[in-house]
This record gives sequence, structure tokens and C-alpha cells, in this order.
Amino acid sequence: MGSLRSRVLGWVGRRYLAWQSKKGFDLEKMSSILPDSALLPLKREGLDPVAEIGAIRAEAPISKLDLPFGMNAWLVTGYDEAKAVLGKATGFSSDFTNLVGNAGVTEDQNPGGLGFADPPVHTRLRKLLTPEFTMRRLSRLTPRIDEIVTEQLDAMAKATGPVDLWQAFALPIPSLTICELLGVSYEDREDFQRLSTARFDLFGGASASLGAMSESLTYLLDIVKKQREEPGDGLLGMLIKEHGDEIDDRELAGLADGVLTGGLETTASMLALGALVLLRDETAFEAVRGDDESVHRFVEELLRYLTVVQMAFPRFAKEDMEIAGVKISEGDIVLVSLSAADRDPKLGAGMEEFDATREPTSHLAFSYGIHRCIGAELARMELRTAYPALVRRFPDLRLAVPAEELSFRKVSIVYGLDELPVLVD
Repeated sequence: MGSLRSRVLGWVGRRYLAWQSKKGFDLEKMSSILPDSALLPLKREGLDPVAEIGAIRAEAPISKLDLPFGMNAWLVTGYDEAKAVLGKATGFSSDFTNLVGNAGVTEDQNPGGLGFADPPVHTRLRKLLTPEFTMRRLSRLTPRIDEIVTEQLDAMAKATGPVDLWQAFALPIPSLTICELLGVSYEDREDFQRLSTARFDLFGGASASLGAMSESLTYLLDIVKKQREEPGDGLLGMLIKEHGDEIDDRELAGLADGVLTGGLETTASMLALGALVLLRDETAFEAVRGDDESVHRFVEELLRYLTVVQMAFPRFAKEDMEIAGVKISEGDIVLVSLSAADRDPKLGAGMEEFDATREPTSHLAFSYGIHRCIGAELARMELRTAYPALVRRFPDLRLAVPAEELSFRKVSIVYGLDELPVLVD
């Protein structure tokens, strides 16, 4: 009887969500049926995860999520438990087909790429992409990244009055870098910046997020077709020249979309939030400004402390299993809070605090396992270049508004600022 009840409630829930999705699936309107506990992993108080997440982790690093309609979901907040889930590729699925039929999601909305793929598809695609993200291949971008950062700082220096560091610095650096990597035009950067933000902003709803993915893929499919005719020297051109017969246009566009949006919004958010950390931590500011050896430690600690990608892709249990003494059933949804895991005391003392002198930890800012961010080293290159250049160019950099007036995103998978007004002189 219990199993039948669960299936009936699940069916009712899916029908309700499908109906809601036609209206935009607005989370603000869904607040009456979604308990606060379901949104806690995506909420913060300034730069910190809300205190309730730490309390949940201390009580039970794997806890049942209170969801309506009999949906069976678990929240993972502990570091060891997060690695156990993320590293269990055979027991969990991230494939997009798990979402089809829920909240009005259809198969043709699959964005492709690595994030929503399981082996063997994931294995094949990642094997094609990985060589392009080795340090040897990425090193060719170093001079261009230096130029991009310098160009943005030059433009900031000419401004009179407050400068929005988000628009003038944090956003264009990864935008230009990713376009350089892919070998695509930068003319449509504003559209891609908008689409990248839209897919991670849950207040826009599931339909808006999937619509942003679809719009992005339409543009990239056109780029791929042009690259097929005349392959360039960027990532798309290299994949076509070396593996053109092994990958179709849709798969190529999906990979490019994942690289473009995954490496744009996340790095931009890191650059803006990291600059805020520098502005409120004079010791870190001076260390990064004067000591090249400190930059590596600063960036790694910042990645851990901020963990801007707050949640990993949802995992769907493919079998009954037990993790850390918790029994998870086939079909259960498992959500991993990366931001909570990276504050776990198991990583060391004082994890709730930022310490620019801390030796690098094995943080989960880039996730873990087969879905670990393939562009991690590129992101590090950008951060290690941008932060010291910023504080050396503008040693008197300061906020143009009181810190309490800064506007942070309310509920978003990728956490960030709406803007960051600063004075540079």
C-alpha cells in the first residue's frame, strides 16, 4: 500500500509541476508548496551559506529533503559523503532522460554536453574534449588572457566616478577568454552573458532556464556548421579536424555550450565575489598585490570558501544502496551541496572562515568524480592572472557603496552579485 501511495503522489506531483511549468514554473509562486528546507542549499547570507545548512550537516550529513507529492530526495552536506556520492558513477545517473516527463521537460530540450550524460556517452565525449584542456594546450591562451585583463583595467582607469566591477571586469574576462578558446565570434557576447545567467537563475523557472539553453544551442549549431566547412584554430575547429567523423553537430554544439556557459558565469561570479573578499580583507589584498607566491594559496582558498556552484548536477539512484549508514532506494534523487561540503570541519579547522594563508585543501569547488569541471585549470589561469593585476593596478580600490547595500542573487545554482560598484582612484 505504501509503495502504491508513493507512486500515486509522485504522479500527482509530476502533473502539477507540468501544469506549473506552462506558466513559467515561478519559484516565487511555488513557495506555498516548496518548504524552505528545499531551497536552503541555494540561499546565503552575504558570502556564507545560511547557518541552517551547517546545523543540518552537523546533525546528519545526509538528510531527507522535505518535498511534496511523495518525492524521495536526499540532501548531502558532508564532505566525505559528498565525495562518496559524486565518485559513485556506476550507482548514480545524471542523464537528462531522468528529467524527461517531469515539470513539462521533453527530450528535445536536452542541452547535450557532459553534465547531463552518463557513460558510455559521457566517457566518449570527455575523452575527445580532455586533450584540449591540458595545461600544454591551454598555455597558448596565456598571452591572450594577459591582454584581456589589461584591456579591461585600461578601460576602468579611464572611467570617472564609480565603476561596476561586474560589468567592467568580472564578466568580460571569461567571456573573451571562452570565445578565444572556442574560436567563435565575440560579437554576440551580450546575448550569451544573458543566456548564461538565465539558465542558473531558478527564479526564472525551469522553462526559462531550458529556453536559455535552447537559444544558446541554436546559435552554436550555426557556428558548428560553419566550422565544418572551414575549421579554425579554436577548440571547435580542432575537434572537427581531429575527430570530425566521431562526433555529430548536435554533440559538438552541446560540448561548446557547456564550455561557454559553464566557464563564463562561474568564473565571472568568482572574479566579482573574490574582489569583494579582497576589499574586505586588507591582509589578503596586500599579499596578492605584493607576493606572487601568495596568489596560488589565495585562489585555492577562495575557490573553497566561495564555492560559487552551490549544487552539483542532481544524481538519480540506479539501485538500492547505503552511503554513510543511510539507505538510498533506486529512483531517489540525491542533491549534493558543494558549498556546505566545502565548509565541513572534516577539511580542517576554521572552514567557516576565509584564510588567505591556508594551505590548499582538496575542495569540491569544481565537483568530483567523472563530472569534475573539465575547465578547472582554465578558470584557475584566469583567476591567478586577474586578481593580482587588479590590485596592483588599483592599490586604492574600494567599494563605492556601503557593503550592506550590495545586491546578491536570491536563489541561484551559481551564486553571485548583481553588481559591484567600486572606486578605482
